[in-house]
Amino acid sequence: MSSNITISINSSSKKPPSFARNVSFPITIQASPEETVGHVKRKIQAKIPKFHPSRQRLTLKPTGNTKSPSLSDDSKLQDVLAGLAPGSSTLELEVKDLGPQLGWKTVFVVEYAGPLLIHPFFYYLPRLFYGTYVTHSDLQRLVFTMIEAHFAKRILETLFVHRFSHGTMPFFNIFKNSGHYHILSGLFLAYDLYRPSFSVSSPYIKNTWRNNPQVLWVCVGLWAFFELSNLLTHLHLRSLRPFGTKKRAIPTGYGFGLVSCPNYLFETLGWGVVCAMTGSWAAYLFTTVGTGQMLLWALKKHAAYKKEFGKAYPRGRKSMIPFLI
Repeated sequence: MSSNITISINSSSKKPPSFARNVSFPITIQASPEETVGHVKRKIQAKIPKFHPSRQRLTLKPTGNTKSPSLSDDSKLQDVLAGLAPGSSTLELEVKDLGPQLGWKTVFVVEYAGPLLIHPFFYYLPRLFYGTYVTHSDLQRLVFTMIEAHFAKRILETLFVHRFSHGTMPFFNIFKNSGHYHILSGLFLAYDLYRPSFSVSSPYIKNTWRNNPQVLWVCVGLWAFFELSNLLTHLHLRSLRPFGTKKRAIPTGYGFGLVSCPNYLFETLGWGVVCAMTGSWAAYLFTTVGTGQMLLWALKKHAAYKKEFGKAYPRGRKSMIPFLI
């Protein structure tokens, strides 16, 4: 193979992005066979400064009606070329603009900050939302603390624990993603939990088990166990992916002996405790929607594990719910 590869890059769209309208496609760049697709993206940015690598999706030039899959940033050019025409020194690619991107850390922090900030408004300013003062019950005080602690934990995990396989996501997706948290676990849940119907003098609370300190603290203990279990699984997953890599290994140990995604299982159980403690329709709604979404993610991750590790992956392990799914 020659020392350099000549790469011809065309736009996959008839109308290139506005910042590339003055660029004459196809553009040609030179690269070493040892360089990767990620290097090619940076070379494209050198020619089109506003075309950040995170916005670029590179594919092989399609043949016929067949769509080409996206090329991984880690793929070496010599490997890409070898699968097409061994011995050739030219490569034809197409680039697509994915639009403005946001880092996953930013997205998650924005998502979790919503409920973290919304709940105190409803808790501390009840007259503004309910037209009356509310003397909070022990249930309301405990659940408020639990929810604030949960979302603070999620933000801290995002900043210091999680390692993301994808660096960015489309900017406009943040509105869809945040809606789940800001509306369901933010506005809906906060409005329902801190209203007078859950106050210390409410018949729903007074002289019931929801006003029994022993029962409430047992619930808090269960919730704390599930939250800590969720954290332990996140820390274990972090340990399997060295910094700056997309490497994965088969997770084992705490929770992983039964399911591929025990973090989702413990998350669901923790919110299940909140549902049982409060009986809140908003808590059940958020938990149901969240569990459904996590189950879809778990099924996808479970299938990816089985595909990647084959027979080495434990056969009896389920995706999220032990012995069932």
